Amino acid sequence: MKKNYLVGYKLFFGLLAFSAIVTELATVIERRGFDGGNFFSYFTIESNILGIIALLAGAFVLYAGKKSARLDFFRGAVTFYMVVTGIVFAVLLAGIENAALTAVPWDNTVLHYIMPVAIAADWLMDRPAKKIAFRKALVWISFPVAYLIYSLVRGPIVNWYPYPFLNPANGGYIKVMITSVIITIVGLGLIYVITRLSRTSKTR
Repeated sequence: MKKNYLVGYKLFFGLLAFSAIVTELATVIERRGFDGGNFFSYFTIESNILGIIALLAGAFVLYAGKKSARLDFFRGAVTFYMVVTGIVFAVLLAGIENAALTAVPWDNTVLHYIMPVAIAADWLMDRPAKKIAFRKALVWISFPVAYLIYSLVRGPIVNWYPYPFLNPANGGYIKVMITSVIITIVGLGLIYVITRLSRTSKTR
């Protein structure tokens, strides 16, 4: 019975995030035209898409009564990305949410507040079948680092940055790098916590 509830939990939040992204996409297209490069360059959108995949795949595997170490490793990475999304938004971006980051208020709530908590809770309720080593999980940091490089290279080319703290016009490249280093350090701490919380799940 507990397994069925967890499958339902994964499906509900996976579909909730999917509906939020689709609504955001449709609204942006309707209101001001659509720039796919910019839309999909938001870390929030990217991490939530990964979250949808992790939740729906996790629901399928759990319902089938199977185990997948690769999926668990992917879920751990997604948990990291989504928690980073929630923390960075709360600390650096919450004050500008209505101005630039989301076209629909409820999408903002779902993608920046609800989903980071939902993904973290999913990790706690459905922990991996096998403990994930911190050293192995360090590879998770490569995606945010690649995202940073991508944003800084693409920004001057298209004259657009997804977030103010990535824009050198707001204090210069030194400020961008200091903020990035701080986020990276916090991220490493989160990876350590997430891997420490990985243990044999009682739900499988």
